[in-house]
Amino acid sequence: MNLEMLQSLDDWVIQYALNAAGALVLLLVAWLAGGWVRRATRRGLERAGFEATLTKFFANMARYVVLVAAVMMALSVFGIETTSLAAVLAAAGFAVGMALSGTLSNFAAGVMLLAFRPFKVGDVVEVAGETGKVNEIELFTTSLDTPDNRRIIVPNGAVFNNTIENITFHPIRRVDVAVGTDYGADLAQTRSVLEGIARQHHAVEEQEPAVMLTGLGDSSINWSVRVWCKTEDYFGVMDALIHAVKDGLDAAGIGIPFPQRDVHIDGVLKSG
Repeated sequence: MNLEMLQSLDDWVIQYALNAAGALVLLLVAWLAGGWVRRATRRGLERAGFEATLTKFFANMARYVVLVAAVMMALSVFGIETTSLAAVLAAAGFAVGMALSGTLSNFAAGVMLLAFRPFKVGDVVEVAGETGKVNEIELFTTSLDTPDNRRIIVPNGAVFNNTIENITFHPIRRVDVAVGTDYGADLAQTRSVLEGIARQHHAVEEQEPAVMLTGLGDSSINWSVRVWCKTEDYFGVMDALIHAVKDGLDAAGIGIPFPQRDVHIDGVLKSG
């Protein structure tokens, strides 16, 4: 190998190393800039009063745009034509897409969730057998925070293809408390006691509290006490209402029976 070839090889190595270093610096800067763009986009949309679910989505998309642009620029540093690369990536993407149909279904479901918005960030929902407050809706998954502070990640396909219960969609909810009373208790007195308790705990003027006689059970006469409250007060009102029903019935001398069974012996066996 002559001197000219060695010099040419050295120049190529140096040029390649400089290009690689430049590409790495570009990607690092893009990574930092992407994070800054995401935060700036999120703050801007929040100040404008934009809906929280779409705010997070557009903030993440802005970051991805920066990263993809940086990758394309880094490839062009090495002389790779991005137009031909795009065609190759499209063909490869089709092949990978066929193999990852489940992932694509999650993507499609994520788009549908963002378009139709059956729930938003901050709502409490029950989806795919999980209950929690919506933390974020991404393109492939939805994350929930449970009441005991666990993070649940649910694939969007499982969310969109199943029944969705948005528990906090309406500003008010009805609290139902079931209670059973003795068969010997006077029905009119029992209704009067329960109605008084319901009126004390009812918090929504547009709706009426109700006391319903729901059935004759094996051991008790069954009632349902129903009041309305603000959605955020639901569990507190339920706790207070159960407490008040128990105290009110006790004060009125009306028993709350437990399941019992009467045994009748018709005859006595005699031993021979």
